Amino acid sequence: MREYLTQSAEETRGLARQVAGKLEAGQFLALVGDLGAGKTTFVQGLAEGLGAIGRVSSPTFVLMHCHSGRVPLCHLDAYRVGSGEELREVGAEEYLEIAVVVVEWADRVPDFGPAEALVVRIAYAQETGPCWKQAEVRGNGAGSSAAAEGMRRIVIEGRGERPAAIVRELDTDDFGN
Repeated sequence: MREYLTQSAEETRGLARQVAGKLEAGQFLALVGDLGAGKTTFVQGLAEGLGAIGRVSSPTFVLMHCHSGRVPLCHLDAYRVGSGEELREVGAEEYLEIAVVVVEWADRVPDFGPAEALVVRIAYAQETGPCWKQAEVRGNGAGSSAAAEGMRRIVIEGRGERPAAIVRELDTDDFGN
C-alpha cells in the first residue's frame, strides 16, 4: 500500500499517469471516494497515460465509456447502480480481459470485478472537506502553508500478486508532471 498527497488536480492526473505506465489489459481498478474527491480526475490521468482517444468524463448517466488507445480503457461509474448485475447487463464484464477496467464508486458494487485489483481511495486532504482553503503541509519535518483547495490524500492498495507488484513499482514522490 502506498499513500500520496497531491497538491492539485494536475498532480492527481500525474500520479494516475504513473500508474497507467504499469498497467496492461486485464487490470481492474476500484476507485473509492466522496463526491468531488477526484475519481474522474484520476481516470483522466490514467487515460492520458494509456494513450486513450477522446475526452474523459464521468459516465454517471450512461454507466460506461470505453476508449481505444495503447491499452483500451473501460470507465464505469457505479454511483447510480444498485448492484454489479446492472454493470454486467450493460456488457462491462466483456472488457475485463481486453481492457483496463476502472470503476468509480466501486464500493457500491462489491459483487462486480475480480478479487485481484488495484484499489484507489481518494479523499480530501483534511476532514473539513472541499470548502477549506488553507492547510499545513508537512514533509520531511518542515511545515509550509499552501493553498489546499486541490489537495487530496490518495491511497493505492494492490490486492493480489500483480496489483501488489504494481504498487511496489510506483515512485513515492514523483508524479510524472
